[in-house]
Amino acid sequence: MVVNKSDQLADAEVDRIFHALADATRRDIVTRVLRRPHSVSELAAGYAMSFAAVQKHVAVLERAALVSKTKRGREQLVRGEVDTVARATELLRAYEQLWHARAEGIDALLAAERVSDPGATGAADSANDTNKTD
Repeated sequence: MVVNKSDQLADAEVDRIFHALADATRRDIVTRVLRRPHSVSELAAGYAMSFAAVQKHVAVLERAALVSKTKRGREQLVRGEVDTVARATELLRAYEQLWHARAEGIDALLAAERVSDPGATGAADSANDTNKTD
């Protein structure tokens, strides 16, 4: 199973997205601007850091295409980019499917082992029973 198809995100895009989301402040910013657009000033007011630091966080998110900025008078409005979040979600779902397939493969191997050696399970259960104390 190929996780990163050509119609999804390029490796560099994936790296930028997950680097951007690796920081708690940036995840919080994305959450806030997905609910409604905020000016950079509004965002900065919600954190115990400088305006410039919040601007840098927004710039990282913008490079990852998780947010976009538009000018409204003297303010910069930051909006969440739902399409990018949805594409990242698809990628994570593909990884989840990969792991589910691997788990099912392990289950199949274990079931095949039990069928080929039916006494193995019973012996293990008997050993567990003798180790129990009343």
